[in-house]
Amino acid sequence: MADEYNPNELLICLAARQMEDNTSAFVGTGIPMLAASLARKLYTPDLMTVFEFGGVGPILEDLPLAVGGSRTFYRALAALSIADVMDMAACGLIEYGFVGGAQVDMYGNLNTTVIGEQPNPKVRLPGSGGANDIGSACWRTIYIMPQDTKKFIPKVDFITTPGYLSGPGAREDAGLPPGSGPYRVITNLCVIGFDDETKRMKVLALNPGITKEQVIENTGFELLWAEPLEQNEPPTSEELRVLRDEVDKDKLYT
Repeated sequence: MADEYNPNELLICLAARQMEDNTSAFVGTGIPMLAASLARKLYTPDLMTVFEFGGVGPILEDLPLAVGGSRTFYRALAALSIADVMDMAACGLIEYGFVGGAQVDMYGNLNTTVIGEQPNPKVRLPGSGGANDIGSACWRTIYIMPQDTKKFIPKVDFITTPGYLSGPGAREDAGLPPGSGPYRVITNLCVIGFDDETKRMKVLALNPGITKEQVIENTGFELLWAEPLEQNEPPTSEELRVLRDEVDKDKLYT
């Protein structure tokens, strides 16, 4: 019988499998931090994690509660500032960036600013933080968010983090680094990539127990589909053991 796991554990394991060794990743607290820590222990021992407040390559023996917490600097390679790490990204030195949002469209444009039209929106959200810098400058941005028709919509109310904007060539025309942009969208239903030619979302693999129809029902625009469409493996016993006993042993996030 397969090991039981909760939705957060699945997202963490799926995210950990996306990264490559000998690269760097801009992470925040929560699922991205746990995914990076799990990846370092099992798959990518030389992955360098970067925190927004300046911790570069810390040893995460005890998980921090915030991106500026002292634990993000524990035995780090460097203790820098926000300006320094944003400059690292702008110089092309950070491969992966993790962000989440309230809305996303088919081109990967992400909204964490407002719901509704300016100047009098229905809801004001936390705003950009470092999300614009991460999505603009990191080479491969990974989104982690729930999937439903309120979040996956035809046009976002506000572009906080640029995806591929209006399609092929639009990022480059806006002055963003050629070859950069959204890489994966990891949801409770599937893992999504982006088509090389159209820059639209393309479903790569379904999560365990999820059907194609469920993904369609929870998306407010037409998706592209990989052929063949893969199936994501559930968390392995080893992934769950390391995650529960070593990464998040105090159950702060899982």
